[in-house]
Amino acid sequence: MEYTIRKMSPELADDYFDFFENRAFSDGSPFYPCYCTAYNMSKERIDEEFVARCKEYGGGDEGWKRALRECADRMVSAGEVQGYLVYDRCIVVGWCNSNDRLNYYRVAEFDPSNVPADKSCSYCKEKGFIKSVVCFEIAPGYRGKGIASLLLNKVCEDAKDEGYTYVEGYPVKDGGYDGIAFTGPMKLYDKLGFELYEQNRDYTIVRKKL
Repeated sequence: MEYTIRKMSPELADDYFDFFENRAFSDGSPFYPCYCTAYNMSKERIDEEFVARCKEYGGGDEGWKRALRECADRMVSAGEVQGYLVYDRCIVVGWCNSNDRLNYYRVAEFDPSNVPADKSCSYCKEKGFIKSVVCFEIAPGYRGKGIASLLLNKVCEDAKDEGYTYVEGYPVKDGGYDGIAFTGPMKLYDKLGFELYEQNRDYTIVRKKL
């Protein structure tokens, strides 16, 4: 089967939200209805734009979902959420969150109910140096078909064309959060020629030089 990969843009917002709300977590994933925005948000911004709105809407699941959706809508419209959508004909079946490393306040997996503190990239030289890959989400029924590899390869191709020096990923140990490695397994990066850069307690930084 052939898939089409399209770079995320505000014009694809309807496809993006359709994927996250109808297919991404249709297997009962604990992350529903994540819109993959927390990597790009400072702790202060999360408190101001999400937590405060959730309280305004009465809290609970419905307040949380409404605040999260509105926050994601603002970020997508502003072009802050970057990455790639994978289509099977006209339906999105996969997503990869990829952006300049300096656009992220955190990388690797984390407990969504306990977002870690902001952490700058101490080894980044400037924008355009490292392109990061922080998340993959593949719809049930399409997993294990090589879609994540297609996405990662596309990130590398475009990053090279854009003048980046490295593409960087953050595979985790022991299957990831709640047994789901949404940053991608180590074997995915090994297959595409990534090498170890740094080993942290809970995750690994791997790089591919372009």
